[in-house]
Amino acid sequence: MAPIALTPPNEGNETLSNLTEQGISDALRKNAPSQLKSASMINNITATPPSEPEAKLQQSTEPTLAELDASKVQCTYTTSPRTVPEVGSAEMASQKVCSDHMIQAQWNAETGWAAPTLQPYGPLSLSPTASCLHYATECFEGMKLYRGHDGKLRLFRPNLNCNRMLMSTNRIALPAFPPTELLKLIVKLCATDGAKWLPKDRPGQFLYIRPTMIASDPALGVERPKEALLFVILCCFAPMGNMNGGIKLLASQDDMCRAWPGGFGYAKVGANYGPSLVAQGEARKRGYHQILWLFGEDCTITEAGASNFFVIWRNKAGKLELVTADLNEKIVLDGVTRRSILELARSKLAAGHEELEALEIVERKFNIFEIVEAAKEGRLVEAFAAGTAWFVAPISQIHFRGEDIEVPMAKGEVGAYADVIRGWLKGIMWGSDGMEGHEWGYVVDEE
Repeated sequence: MAPIALTPPNEGNETLSNLTEQGISDALRKNAPSQLKSASMINNITATPPSEPEAKLQQSTEPTLAELDASKVQCTYTTSPRTVPEVGSAEMASQKVCSDHMIQAQWNAETGWAAPTLQPYGPLSLSPTASCLHYATECFEGMKLYRGHDGKLRLFRPNLNCNRMLMSTNRIALPAFPPTELLKLIVKLCATDGAKWLPKDRPGQFLYIRPTMIASDPALGVERPKEALLFVILCCFAPMGNMNGGIKLLASQDDMCRAWPGGFGYAKVGANYGPSLVAQGEARKRGYHQILWLFGEDCTITEAGASNFFVIWRNKAGKLELVTADLNEKIVLDGVTRRSILELARSKLAAGHEELEALEIVERKFNIFEIVEAAKEGRLVEAFAAGTAWFVAPISQIHFRGEDIEVPMAKGEVGAYADVIRGWLKGIMWGSDGMEGHEWGYVVDEE
């Protein structure tokens, strides 16, 4: 993902191509100048050093609005505790049951952030004219709280999610905040409800964490919102299967487009998801799990559903490669699982691992015709999708223009490389297999 542009406007030389970037820069400078200190945190997920103009902007001495401050959280605990669903129950699988408490924080353009609250879970109060209900001024993150096999509660690289949420809010005219303060609030909620909702006798289970920001401004005009609400909830999900046997993907057709250059496919905003549900529903009616989203006349591969797509093949020179879409055109989400897989592969697989052949890790633009050709020539090795929801899911088949591409799975129900990568990630997330102390596992101290 290209970094958010933080370069000050070039007065008198504005172009249409940089209006969005200049708007983000102006908003950051005006609403929360000191938040530009978090540009370095953004760079943790973009892997791009700040430019000289960014560094100068970070030193701005303009007056600031009140910042989001987790140390000011005001706690009100529930007097009507909710019942934790049984594992495997329909109630848990409904994805509607949330824990006892939630986090909220209000923002307005005149004063900035109010003191956040930890309060009983319950409905939100919004005006029917709220901006988020009309103009999709809403973004979110998807994370998990894991109950480890060693008895500990863990988050997985939560700083990356918090950094990315700042980027998403900037893209849709919502206020800035320090990602470190959002993380503290998430940890506070997890520490409060984790012990009850993920008891130690349920190792290997998780709660889904949904940090969300919406524009609550009641003005119906199409303009930058002047009020916003940040909230965080913990939701029960049914245990995620390993998707052994592989998922089947239906390649998108010419009348479908998930993201495009200059758009917002790189941000985790609600507008990326709603329009995809029609195609997703049709795919499932036809026996496929998800859509493989293609872009343009050359059918560039972007994402599988809402997950990143990986393929392992031999190139025409015979070299084994792990290939995934690059982030240069900003039409693919910089997934936390994606980033982690690439880092693990570079450190553990590039030189070979036990019985696995060494492979080259490649991030580039590629299209489905290359997969078709690799399959016909016997060079296709395996493919998988990766994300917080699907985790690492082997792909067994891709349907494209009336033909099925059968994807090999060396271990019967999963590819050899996907199986190893999945094992490493599981060890970090659930504190097992010698990965208990890995730096990506963020241990939450329970209250």
